[in-house]
Amino acid sequence: MTPFAAWMLEQEARALLTRLGRVKPFALIEPMVPAASLPINAQGATERYLVEGRRELRDMVLGFIAWLRGPGGSQATPAQAQRRFSILRLKFNAVLTQFDMFADVISQRSEHDTGVFLSGLDVVASDALTLPDKYYTAPPLICYLDRGAGAAIRRARTRLPGGGLNPVGIIRVPRERMVGSGIASSLIHEVGHQAAALLDLTTSLRMQIQGMQRGRGGRAWKLFDRWIGEIVSDFWSCARLGITATLGLISVVSLPRPFVFRLSPDDPHPAPWIRVHLSCAMGQAMFPHEQWARLSQLWNSFYPIEGNDLTRRELFDEIFAAMPGFVGLLVNHRPPALRGRSLQEVLQVAQRQPAHLTALFAAWQRQPSQMYRTPPTLVFAVLGQARADGHLSPEEESHLLTKLLSHWALRNAVSVTVPRVSSS
Repeated sequence: MTPFAAWMLEQEARALLTRLGRVKPFALIEPMVPAASLPINAQGATERYLVEGRRELRDMVLGFIAWLRGPGGSQATPAQAQRRFSILRLKFNAVLTQFDMFADVISQRSEHDTGVFLSGLDVVASDALTLPDKYYTAPPLICYLDRGAGAAIRRARTRLPGGGLNPVGIIRVPRERMVGSGIASSLIHEVGHQAAALLDLTTSLRMQIQGMQRGRGGRAWKLFDRWIGEIVSDFWSCARLGITATLGLISVVSLPRPFVFRLSPDDPHPAPWIRVHLSCAMGQAMFPHEQWARLSQLWNSFYPIEGNDLTRRELFDEIFAAMPGFVGLLVNHRPPALRGRSLQEVLQVAQRQPAHLTALFAAWQRQPSQMYRTPPTLVFAVLGQARADGHLSPEEESHLLTKLLSHWALRNAVSVTVPRVSSS
């Protein structure tokens, strides 16, 4: 290789090192009040992951410079050396992409009010993922806001752009739903995706569903098989929130009529018209009450089935006929990871029965302080039930949740930053 080519590539490699050195830990560059900060385990996992990526890249660049100066570089052609350097550039850009991805999430924590609300949502997400027994090690979850009506998750322990496994679950929640109980429906649906992965629910459910495809209603069961990933997440949300989940779902999928009835062969989501009815059926199975039939009828009045072509109506009728059997399979499913227990047992649906939620709301009217000592997902379930019963206005709900999110964020920050003092 010519001296000029070697010199040029070394200059570029050293420039990479200089720019890499300017990428600092978030703890040094992101201003935020303590109550808006990330959960300590999420902050630590993120910083460790990014530091390790930068250290690995630095070692690669230094190794490249040593190679250039050694016999390997002197014997290589400029094209071979350039090829090695281009790989370093790709790795460098991947490290920056991952940094920017987390920066987009963390930078919102410095926004007035928004940062604290997000920290409160982190607490809600963690509560939604927590099960009473040690069925899995729950990863840290962090939330951020974005435009649009729907939510999404980049699950923990999945591959990131450029390589490496995501150290935390990152949940995007819709800004337009802040602040109301509907935010919990979207948030906990995404938590359900993380839980389903940890318990390997789609695999165990598909084994049962596929056995039903050969019998009567086989077309419906094939669709349930295709949709199972999204249905399980809707189930998780419904089990945690009761009718709050279904009302939130309705607000997301209330779209122009053609979209509500659309069946796409490559869409993992059920058609919105079916999806709402499935949510009502799951709610009725776990929380028997007349409210589910009333809500289902309301949805039908918003989007009458009449007007669809005969082929589509016949398929929807087949799905409806298979729905009770499918929902029964789902709520009573006992995946290997739960060691013999069913989904509805470990999700403790007895605590979310409508009468119990209504009684809690009445008690909180007399003693509001009890609300602040209640698990966040149960609080959302109670307030959503009160909205459905007409006992809580949207304005009152938003006011309460604003205070609650701030309380959960502050409580979480104080529990981390203030050590317990021994009485001895």
